[in-house]
Amino acid sequence: MHSFDEITLLVTHYNRSTSLERLLKSFEDLGCRFGNIVVSDDGSKPEHITYINSLKNTYTFELVTTPKNRGLGNNINKGQDAVKTPYTLYVQEDFVPQAIFPDKLKSAFGFMQERKELDFVRFYAYFKYPYLKPYKSGFSDMVFSIWNPGYKKFYYYSDHPHLRRSNFFERFGRYPEGLKVEVTEYRMMMSVLKNKGKALFFDEYTTLFDQVNSSAEPSTVKRNYWRETENPFVTLSRHLYRHLKFNYDYLT
Repeated sequence: MHSFDEITLLVTHYNRSTSLERLLKSFEDLGCRFGNIVVSDDGSKPEHITYINSLKNTYTFELVTTPKNRGLGNNINKGQDAVKTPYTLYVQEDFVPQAIFPDKLKSAFGFMQERKELDFVRFYAYFKYPYLKPYKSGFSDMVFSIWNPGYKKFYYYSDHPHLRRSNFFERFGRYPEGLKVEVTEYRMMMSVLKNKGKALFFDEYTTLFDQVNSSAEPSTVKRNYWRETENPFVTLSRHLYRHLKFNYDYLT
């Protein structure tokens, strides 16, 4: 059994109730017990809400709903508002924790207790953060400097699974609402950098969680052609655009 009484598991959800069930079951199977579990739903269809409520017969959690879809920013904001513990483990419903995760969560929690300057610890990413300083237990300090080459240095914060202090909004502000997912994530990323956030990154970043998008419940986020195409000309243009925009937005 792994007890995390000072941590609330915050799960954002939208129209993927069986994925949510898989996530809750995975934590149960790993013996993880949290101070509370908050499921923040973004106006899912009635059949999904009905199914989520039926899960309360098996799992203990608090469901926070909204009558209509209001976007990622609102969904995280109202979910975080419901958290009462000093720490929050934020996970989207399509992730599955792996067997080694409880031990690494214990390490991350201990580091945040020891080092009061840490704002969050990242457990998953699509690529390794380019500037890391080895710390311990497989974690590294993320090091941001505007003078470091490349634009991937700006991807300091991500909405992928991470442990954070529950006073996150006091440090970095609330998530902007009424915007596309990419813009919401981007603005929080910039807020974290401008407010000099401090974080750790797990070096083997693909080993703690799997992201599972099944044919029955595919991803609900639709990326546009500009972001996804591998066309060489578009790819080059995208990299140049991001390099200029990221630096400009950070400096201004």
